[in-house]
Amino acid sequence: MAISNINIIRALSSRNYRLFFAGQGISLIGTWMQMIAMSWLVYRLTDSALLLGVVGFTGQLPSFIFAPLAGVLADRWNRRHILIATQVLSMLQAFIAAGLILSGAITVWHLIILSLFLGFVNAFDIPARQSLVVSMVEKKEDLPNAIALNSFLFNGARLVGPTIAGILIAVLGEGMCFLINGISYTAVIAALLAMKISIRQKEGHEPRIFQQLKEGLRYAFGSEAIRAILTLSAVFSIAGMPYTVLMPIIARDVLSGGANTFGFLITATGVGAVVGALYLAVRKSVEGLGQLAPRATCIFGIGLIALSQSQEFWISLPLMLLTGFGGMIQMASNNTILQTVVDDDKRGRVMSLYTMSFLGMATFGNLLAGVLASRIGAPGTILMGGIICIMSSFYFAGKAPILKREINRHIGKTTL
Repeated sequence: MAISNINIIRALSSRNYRLFFAGQGISLIGTWMQMIAMSWLVYRLTDSALLLGVVGFTGQLPSFIFAPLAGVLADRWNRRHILIATQVLSMLQAFIAAGLILSGAITVWHLIILSLFLGFVNAFDIPARQSLVVSMVEKKEDLPNAIALNSFLFNGARLVGPTIAGILIAVLGEGMCFLINGISYTAVIAALLAMKISIRQKEGHEPRIFQQLKEGLRYAFGSEAIRAILTLSAVFSIAGMPYTVLMPIIARDVLSGGANTFGFLITATGVGAVVGALYLAVRKSVEGLGQLAPRATCIFGIGLIALSQSQEFWISLPLMLLTGFGGMIQMASNNTILQTVVDDDKRGRVMSLYTMSFLGMATFGNLLAGVLASRIGAPGTILMGGIICIMSSFYFAGKAPILKREINRHIGKTTL
């Protein structure tokens, strides 16, 4: 059976997307290994919930500051070239960190600086990456499937990466995870170099960067549907997502485990997220996603509340699966709706605002979670985040008719 006839992977009928999918699949395993190693190393070196939050804060602060500029550049420059540059810089960061750790010279201040550098790179990487997906897919009706497969890929790597990282940390130490991640970037760089993407010809002189930035802000916040998505993402990120920063504390201090326990918990989140991504991948249309996003946020919040009360590993494991499922559907639904309703010439700027609302606001959520956890404990902090997520889901459920109307309008215009 031809790839294009298999509903769940129909986006892979596009050559460029197949290249991207394969390269990213390898690279993301390394990325997850480094993320697990980074969190575990910080907590091992410092025993500080606050510093866990600080490292998370520095890693995502640049996304909040530079994302609007990155979005303008993604609309002005060749997005593939931007991605090649960001992948090379990310590889450099991983190799520098590996060298410091393996030599025994690493300190928490090195990790903060390296986290800040990688955050700066990601601020430019994410808007360009999300905007380029549209150019990779030959059939625009396959775009929702491509976004769902991206989510599947990211979380499929979360099944493999943390498990490998937990074993490597216990046997060889955290440095090996960083080294393998650095090597893994060669796969996605090779895929990007092999792509053949036509570049849209731009007419006349482009307006100044500041003028384009103002235009993008006016366009995004002038749309009630886009405003609703960005706001829901911001609340979700600042209240709910920081639970990931606190997981080393849960694994070691609440569940009395080690690096393997931490890795298994994150892997369980990945299992739930993969199930959610597969559910979205088999959907044939973006219709109904406006109602699905708030419901998924509620499921995520319920998972966090239950997790905050668990003191047993085998109870926490399925709860992590639930949070992964709800979180994945919420994030991928928001992404798909935005990609559907936004005009292509403003795509980079709108997706940069999404990066701000998702990763940028998580910056402050991570710092706040670290401060709260140092005062009321990690379980209490996670409990508060779950309650806020449930409250926000009820509020934004009222925005579903607006999203439905906007999606239907663009489906009629773009055949999506």
